[in-house]
Amino acid sequence: MTKIRENGVDTELALELTISWLRDKYGKGELTPHEVMAAIVQRAADDAGMNLWITPPSVALIQPYLDALAERNPADAPLWGIPFAIKDNIDLAGVPTTAGCEEYAYTPSEHAGVVERLIAAGAIPVGKTNLDQFATGLVGARSPYGDAHNALRPELISGGSSSGSAVAVARGQAAFSLGTDTAGSGRVPAALNRLVGYKPSLGAWPTKGVVPACASLDCVTVFAHSLDDALAVDSVARGLHAEDPWSRSVRRDETKLPQTLLLPDGPLGFYGPYAAEYEAAWGRAVEQLQELNLPIAYVDVTMFAQAAAILYEGPWVAERWAALGGFIEANPGIAYPVTEKILRSGSAAEYDAASVFQAMHKLQRFKLEARKLLQGAVLVMPTCGGTWTREQVLADPIQTNREMGRYTNHCNLLDWCAVAVPAGDAAPLTPFGITLFGVAEEEHLICGAAELILAGASAVSEAASASEGASVSADAGANAAVAQATTLVAVCGLHMRGYPLEKQMRGCGARFIREDETAAKYSLVKLPTTPAKPGLVKREQGGAAIALEVWEMPLEAFGGFVAAIPAPLGIGKVELRDGTEVPGFVCEAYAAAGAEDVTALGGWRQVVPLQS
Repeated sequence: MTKIRENGVDTELALELTISWLRDKYGKGELTPHEVMAAIVQRAADDAGMNLWITPPSVALIQPYLDALAERNPADAPLWGIPFAIKDNIDLAGVPTTAGCEEYAYTPSEHAGVVERLIAAGAIPVGKTNLDQFATGLVGARSPYGDAHNALRPELISGGSSSGSAVAVARGQAAFSLGTDTAGSGRVPAALNRLVGYKPSLGAWPTKGVVPACASLDCVTVFAHSLDDALAVDSVARGLHAEDPWSRSVRRDETKLPQTLLLPDGPLGFYGPYAAEYEAAWGRAVEQLQELNLPIAYVDVTMFAQAAAILYEGPWVAERWAALGGFIEANPGIAYPVTEKILRSGSAAEYDAASVFQAMHKLQRFKLEARKLLQGAVLVMPTCGGTWTREQVLADPIQTNREMGRYTNHCNLLDWCAVAVPAGDAAPLTPFGITLFGVAEEEHLICGAAELILAGASAVSEAASASEGASVSADAGANAAVAQATTLVAVCGLHMRGYPLEKQMRGCGARFIREDETAAKYSLVKLPTTPAKPGLVKREQGGAAIALEVWEMPLEAFGGFVAAIPAPLGIGKVELRDGTEVPGFVCEAYAAAGAEDVTALGGWRQVVPLQS
């Protein structure tokens, strides 16, 4: 939380900014856009050493949009007062677009197509974010403006090329941000910073006003804390643009579950210093997918790797040279060294017209096979097979970057849509994520599958297996003793028996002890999340007894379990009816203030009854 002092009154701004939370605060008059933007400017200044911004948030940049907002009716502007960040290869009128290269910079007179739509909906641009130069990279370490730090562990890479865009959202400096995605740049940074990354179908969002990487494959994407927020942005950004030659009409239908989940057949490859942890995280993710009661089929993914090879090991790299070769030739040595090397590879003699058509025809066959395979289905793969330290990437920039695209590069070549979602942590503060792929006309299926997966909240069981729990011991003898130690945990909602997250309790080695209830000092609220979650708040006066369950959990799993609980929920001391206190789920007061009070129902089983 950030304290904001405005007119002598202290207000708290959540670190995790979401559209729904800001709308609620604005609607109640508890926050103003001016207060939020002031806090964002301060947060950006505090994080200046993380290299997130090229044009950082400032009062001078933001104030004209605040002034215009004052004349807008929030009811007519679906993103009224919502702060967003813009990758610096996307135009914001009056602000330089650098694409990560100062010598290339120009100042556009008009907004990019997608930026124009978001501002028209009331969203407020706060700055331009750092990126791998010319959007050439997946690591976030190819920028003369500095390599962006990971939001959770600064020694690790942020992912790229939309590095600053992802980290800005993760660090509370925007509610959502725009990235671009040609080979995975809108998904890899999401996975490495515990975010949702939504990549619409090619052409569904306009790319007018975007510095091209591969114009035929480029997408504008969104990073957010939730799928709901990503889709709220999509509902504004989507649609045919009359002045964009790459724009097309692709409708996103009402969310629906796929007929089948497709998983890779056979073992996958993992890499980097946490390869083993990533492999284990993928194994846990597969186990949880198998519990979703959706049919699963296993498919050979060799074709996807073959399609991906066309992007950087075939003539498609010449499209990058077509866009930027003139600048590179006129300014030798100006670009970031590894970036220039990659761009110049597109001018190789073997990439003649015949090779381009041969690749096009080969890719067209892959598209046909892939469409048949994915019709009515969703493919699930790891977003990344590992991560790296920033030092490792700087020491070996080519191979480390190539590995990061192992499970992403094929997507746009095959004309797919995708959404990357968090799937727990591979190691402490080292997020793991999965990506759901679908064909262009079936974005509603990847959304339906993502909603189901996120409802399962797999992060808890992922984190429980990470090494964080081992920190409670000092030596091997202590480890043996701690392994047998347990703690009681009071749960009052989705972790109770029969609800979706019971399996996370079981996965942590917890066992049900008894049904119980709190002391008559609590209120229960229904948080406006998807799915709905309970919030238990202790009151200074009044209150009621709320039904709950008491479980017993091994201490070695408890630390990871607690670390993975998303705000505004947390673990505190819950007073039971007999006066004893046990660790249990509680809710921060700021979230409860805007939620539906369901105290009178006496417990979550009465609020959301189990289906018989």
